[in-house]
Amino acid sequence: MQYHSAGLTDVGQRRKLNEDAFLVDDVLGLYVVADGMGGHAAGEIASQEAVDTVHGMVSRGHAALERVAQGDTSEASLRAAIRVVESAVQAATYMVFGLAQHDPDQQGMGTTVSVLAMCGDYGITAQVGDSRIYLIRGHRANSLTEDHTLVAWQLKQGIITESEAARSPHRNVITRAVGSREYVQVDTGFFEVQPSDCFLLCSDGLHGYLQEDEIPEIIDMGPKGATQRFVHIANSRGGRDNITAVVVSVH
Repeated sequence: MQYHSAGLTDVGQRRKLNEDAFLVDDVLGLYVVADGMGGHAAGEIASQEAVDTVHGMVSRGHAALERVAQGDTSEASLRAAIRVVESAVQAATYMVFGLAQHDPDQQGMGTTVSVLAMCGDYGITAQVGDSRIYLIRGHRANSLTEDHTLVAWQLKQGIITESEAARSPHRNVITRAVGSREYVQVDTGFFEVQPSDCFLLCSDGLHGYLQEDEIPEIIDMGPKGATQRFVHIANSRGGRDNITAVVVSVH
């Protein structure tokens, strides 16, 4: 499998700082979106530190992913590959938390992290927070990740309805973040990849303005054109937050 990608981030219409960060690495097959939070530009530090740490850790442990890419799909090999990606996010948590302890201006900073790691015919996801990873296949978009937000939890428990969730003042309250504590629970996923699959990784500054059925047509514009279009749409619909889109196509 070969990968072609593009990423774009924008400050949006309301914010003074862009606290989002992203990574595209077609050689490693690694893609990351992070949406930082915290005062005094601490969110910007948290998101970039998380992205850099994930990149470094996956690079060092990439042999495990390469074994899967080369056809070793034994249970032990699959678990080892997933563990590399999950451990990279845990390392990011430790790094961001550690930085916050040494600087009063950075205390309480954190970030979402959504990771897509490709290994041949398979893909691995790792998720903390409310950024998202979508799989676009057969002109349908489906989220591969679950939002770690108060509203998502309320929906899952049947406490509120979809329409109530859309109006909730708590819809941006996240329940997990990288760096807010020394350890975080990371959701991981593993799936088979098909030729012509595409992926969208994005912060809530984009997916908050999108309907899933809008995504496939935009993806057809190709990675670079699609990222530009996604950012334009979010800005034209309000742009209340930073906006980040990473698009990956598989050949």
